[in-house]
Amino acid sequence: MGEGSTPPRRVGILGGLGPEATVLLMQKVIAAVPTRDDSDHVPLIVDQNPQVPSRIRHLIEGSGEDPTPVLVEMARRLEVAGAEALAMPCNTAHHYAAAISGAVGVPFIDMVALSAERARACAGGAGGKIGILASPATRRIGLFDEVLAVNGLAALYPDDDDAMLGAIRRLKAEGPGPEVRRTLGAASAELVSRGAIVQMVACTEFSLITSSVAPEAEVFDTLDLLVEAIVAFSLGKAPSPARAS
Repeated sequence: MGEGSTPPRRVGILGGLGPEATVLLMQKVIAAVPTRDDSDHVPLIVDQNPQVPSRIRHLIEGSGEDPTPVLVEMARRLEVAGAEALAMPCNTAHHYAAAISGAVGVPFIDMVALSAERARACAGGAGGKIGILASPATRRIGLFDEVLAVNGLAALYPDDDDAMLGAIRRLKAEGPGPEVRRTLGAASAELVSRGAIVQMVACTEFSLITSSVAPEAEVFDTLDLLVEAIVAFSLGKAPSPARAS
């Protein structure tokens, strides 16, 4: 950081959803900043909390504990620790974004809003289909449907929810492997066959295996958009879509 320049702003990360995805976010943030010294990097305050109640059990199975109170408490801790904005590398958990944002006085960088903007740009305007490679919970709660519809786009999901959910669970338990790569590739190819050439990797577990998508697909990763927004906020560049409390 040059003499007299403004220090990068601190960003708080609601992490552990899952742990590897949080580490991947941190690695991508580090790689995204051209630096001459350690002080040039984006300062992150990370709450790596794998004990956040399962979003899948709460949203899909209907039997799990509501994660909202834990996520809100994490957000408040990060704010007290000095975070000047918050980010959360988990698409499904953005279902709880309004509660998180409403509990703090700093902006929450909204990965879903960022993704809708990029989808419209990739689709060349309104009227297109956007493939969603994500947890079936995102379909269940319509996480992307409304925000894409506002941009004139239709969300399209793979037909086999069980296969997608199984792949996510295997990624969490075993890490990337040939079976989960085949599942993601097949889902991506299916979406292409149904007219969704533009696709978003909208599960940060799948961010670990983005190279497995169908070669015909035009794919962007929502985690990469979050990384861009974190860096832009920290370094004082153009503002990114965020929920203010």
